[in-house]
Amino acid sequence: MTLTLLLDLDDTLLDSDMNDFIPVYFHALGKEMQGYIEPEKMLKYLMLGTEAMIANDSPKQTLEERFNAKFYPKFDMRRDTLDPIIARFYEETFPSLAYLTKARPEAVDFVEWAFSQGHRVAVSTNPLFPYAAIEHRLRWAGLAPEKYPFEVVSSFEHFHFSKPNPAYFAEVLGRMGWPEGPVLVVGDDPERDLRAAQELGVAAYWIADDDAILPEGVNPRLGRGKIGELRGWIEAQDEKIFAPSYQAKTAIVATAKAIPAALKGLLSDLPASAWTESPHPEEWSLVEIISHLRDVEREVNLPRIQTFLNEENPFITADDTDMWVSERAYAKENGEGALLGFVNARLETLDALKKLNDEDWQRAGRHAIFGPITMQEQLGFVVEHDRVHLRQIYKQLKG
Repeated sequence: MTLTLLLDLDDTLLDSDMNDFIPVYFHALGKEMQGYIEPEKMLKYLMLGTEAMIANDSPKQTLEERFNAKFYPKFDMRRDTLDPIIARFYEETFPSLAYLTKARPEAVDFVEWAFSQGHRVAVSTNPLFPYAAIEHRLRWAGLAPEKYPFEVVSSFEHFHFSKPNPAYFAEVLGRMGWPEGPVLVVGDDPERDLRAAQELGVAAYWIADDDAILPEGVNPRLGRGKIGELRGWIEAQDEKIFAPSYQAKTAIVATAKAIPAALKGLLSDLPASAWTESPHPEEWSLVEIISHLRDVEREVNLPRIQTFLNEENPFITADDTDMWVSERAYAKENGEGALLGFVNARLETLDALKKLNDEDWQRAGRHAIFGPITMQEQLGFVVEHDRVHLRQIYKQLKG
């Protein structure tokens, strides 16, 4: 069994109470910048920027972009003046906060075991910090990123969603090429980790004491215990317990949000030649895949939602959209433009999904191939189509 592990950092891999850490961190940053910004004002807009990141529910902007829009315009200082000060803080001052944390050797043992077993490992820490801060915290945990080949370490520069939004975990999986096999989220927070995993449809392991109580409504497929007990628990389980199920409404919506976000992250800063290269004459290039996703979104997915809403028990055709690749000469399109077109088309679909009520999700239709079908089942096919092409893109990027 190859398991995809999404590991939280604070109070999971690293002994770190954020209720103690955050006030000291903010005070230290305010002190660093007090010659340029009043600490009270800096703290106010730091909090507003953080709240904007937590509230973000769109793949259009990264968390960093959301934060910057709430933070920098509030000061009478140019950003190119403030950025070097902040960078110096993370390089020189932030490391001094290590005393507020404590390494968990058993967490290092678990990570080393996971890599030795060929498991795929991501650090799914809440991406409200810049990467520089997260890198320091990994070192405090004894998990220096140059030593341990984590596939993803989420940070605010590259991610669009944060916990407890289930789209966050979907984005992590997207950045990993959305592995097809079993998945396990490991974390200590019932809301940010466990409920989010439950809403995405993946199994979870709760880092908790024996007397800890789950909040009402949180009942994910999980084990519980210390990080040092996790290996034994995994080895004792039937592989079936880790099989994800992405068919719930919350999972479908989360995936629909996360796919464009993950694609933006995977395809950013590609050279022009990479868009048009194909690993085999019969395989699509990146620009052909993205153009296909864009046009299917515009001309198939969104219209089908409207068909379900406007007709009683509609007939849903099985459209052959593969022929569009040659008919529409996708190979000649601009890759970045095609990606922007897909993101904008998906935003329209997400707006439509927001307006659906519970009855709408269960509206019935007749599919040309699958027979009787509900709107929810149709939307499940939409995001599975996304995942198939995301894996195709990831495979090409990784050579």
